[in-house]
Amino acid sequence: MSNEMNKPIVLGNLLWKLMERTGTQGIQLVIQIVLARLLLPEDYGIIAIIAIFLTISGVFVQSGLSTALIQKKDVDETDFSTVFVLSLLIAGLIYITLFITATEISVFFNEPRLVSVLRVLSLTLFLGAFNSVQNAVIARNMKFKKLFASSIMAIVGSGTIGIGMAFAGFGVWALVGQQLANQLIITVVLWFTLSWRPKSDFSIDHLKVLFAFGWKLLVSALVDVLSFNLRSLIIGKIYEPAMLGYYDMGSKLPGLIISNINGSILAVLLPALSFYQDDRPKVKSMVRRAIVTSSFVIFPMMAGLAIVTKPIVLILLTEKWLPAVPFIQLFCIAYALWPFHSANLQAINALGRSDIFLKLELIKFVIGLVILALTMPYGIYAIAVGGTFSGLTSMYVNAYPNKILLNYSFWQQLKDISPSLLLTLAMGAIVCCIKLIGLPLVPMLILQILAGVASYVLLAKLFKLECYTYLFETLKDMMKKTAHSSNVF
Repeated sequence: MSNEMNKPIVLGNLLWKLMERTGTQGIQLVIQIVLARLLLPEDYGIIAIIAIFLTISGVFVQSGLSTALIQKKDVDETDFSTVFVLSLLIAGLIYITLFITATEISVFFNEPRLVSVLRVLSLTLFLGAFNSVQNAVIARNMKFKKLFASSIMAIVGSGTIGIGMAFAGFGVWALVGQQLANQLIITVVLWFTLSWRPKSDFSIDHLKVLFAFGWKLLVSALVDVLSFNLRSLIIGKIYEPAMLGYYDMGSKLPGLIISNINGSILAVLLPALSFYQDDRPKVKSMVRRAIVTSSFVIFPMMAGLAIVTKPIVLILLTEKWLPAVPFIQLFCIAYALWPFHSANLQAINALGRSDIFLKLELIKFVIGLVILALTMPYGIYAIAVGGTFSGLTSMYVNAYPNKILLNYSFWQQLKDISPSLLLTLAMGAIVCCIKLIGLPLVPMLILQILAGVASYVLLAKLFKLECYTYLFETLKDMMKKTAHSSNVF
């Protein structure tokens, strides 16, 4: 890692990360809309079932060691090569397991198409193993500019393949082709843009050091993934694939927005926090800034999307996706809280306290199981409401350790985000009132969006919100210093 981690470097990388995420997610949104109009909800349901197994498998493939590569103060080529070799070996073992058990999985979900689709899509595990180390190299050295071209090329190339296959009538295989192509293109492009090359070096001693930190993250990630996907697993088992498709689409649309902003900030935040891990006041300041700024941006976007969900679905996805509306609205509430969760957890990781991270995941998993057990008898919508409530309880759980580690309590954090929350509620009331005008669908949607943006910005400026002023000044600063920051790399 560079021996400097000043503001221009962090902001420059954040800008490149935002450009990469905005570009890819914007294109991805268009692709998802086209595919959703061409394909059926049950096609998405099948992919959602497979995604459960691949997401869990991906946790084992990465083994928590890619994060350990970023967090560790001093790393060498042997560390990277050791993680790479181990990840590929684990990917091979898991692929064989999934290939053999594919028939049993299809019987469990009563969906014969799962067999061939799972066996083909599981090939992404090998690409994921390779790509996780490449991403660790990028994050470690703050070279997020490298991701921009690869991500754009991957999303355009894979989207073209997916849409072409959907038009040709391949159904669910259009989604398979899109995902495989996306992973392959990213890996190949990064191969030519990064100087890092995998070697056959493998050191047990180096693995022990990395695993001492990484194993807790492995278990934590596994618990987190199981908790998040358990609802999909139950919905896929009890209901038809189409119902899981609606639930999955409910997660996808707001997820595209949240992963763009929150993902960009957090990708840069972990290496930056890790660099200052011995300076607790500095870490606290950076965590506070991440929570306040991202909440100021994300709260109104999630609230706005929740309010205008139905017309957006009707216009973009057509009537066949209307059952997804309640799920989208619930996920908007849950995803609005992600900056709060993620910034606290990244701080804990950056300070090397993966033991605390693991304890938090176990506590949240138990709470989630209790809520799931209580909501299951009341149907799929109650299960989704329970997931949102589980996210609310996790706010306190994730923030609690930082009262001791950073002297930054849950109530201080709540106070920091309250101005953005109050402004969001005011904006939401204005947008809801516009419905009373009774305009046609498209003009109404456009007016609501414009009114929401204008009212939120004007209120922020009127009340002189500190986060608004900071963000406005920072954006100007970022634009001025981008060229200078790029030269640092």
